[in-house]
Amino acid sequence: MTSAILAPTLDTVADPAAVTATHLVRRYVPAQQVIHWIGVISFFMLLLTGVALFFPPLSFLAQGGTSGVIHRIGAIAFILLPALYMLRMPRKALELVRESFTYGREDWEWFKHMPGYFLGSTRNLPPQGRLNAGQKLHHAATFLMFNSVAISGLLMWFAKGQLGPDGLSAVVIVHSISMLGLSVMMIGHVYFTFLYGALSGMVTGKVTEEYARMEHSKWFESLQPETPVAAEKTEARPAE
Repeated sequence: MTSAILAPTLDTVADPAAVTATHLVRRYVPAQQVIHWIGVISFFMLLLTGVALFFPPLSFLAQGGTSGVIHRIGAIAFILLPALYMLRMPRKALELVRESFTYGREDWEWFKHMPGYFLGSTRNLPPQGRLNAGQKLHHAATFLMFNSVAISGLLMWFAKGQLGPDGLSAVVIVHSISMLGLSVMMIGHVYFTFLYGALSGMVTGKVTEEYARMEHSKWFESLQPETPVAAEKTEARPAE
């Protein structure tokens, strides 16, 4: 659920332990952080209660109907997220969709280095913009699977009686495969977040200058074109 809504500013924060000044880049605005965490919470509500509903060994968790109620609450929050995004930030929402399905020469070059990137190497990566090629692919796949899981879920919720046995089975299969795909995407998202130290982006809205240059150098350089940012860290003055 995560793309960059950008505020082109840089903040300098002193780190007393390292006695250095670290440049932080604002990558996400508060509205995006809120939407992101609502998405995370609602996704896990759906995943955990869905497993209880469809996986026989865990069916005892669905007894009493509580998990079904939680599942529907999570579904409402999950489905409304794109509408919230569009209402709050329409231009950025459209930019996200467009960028997620637009690939240029540097993106295809980035994919050649994907095996190394998966293992933590960013050597020789081509410069990337607001989204790198891997993030574009992640967003595009998430967008497609979100729609399939939402539509199939709504059909099971409101049109179960009209689908018939075969139709219902097909919808359940589509729903399950789509949710499995979203789960795989979530695992990958968490993996790369911790591999490259990007968690601060969705906690504070800021990432380090080092991360910005490594993952999104073209975007970083566009933040303040008239006032280049020094790449070197400056030594902080000792307290007198």
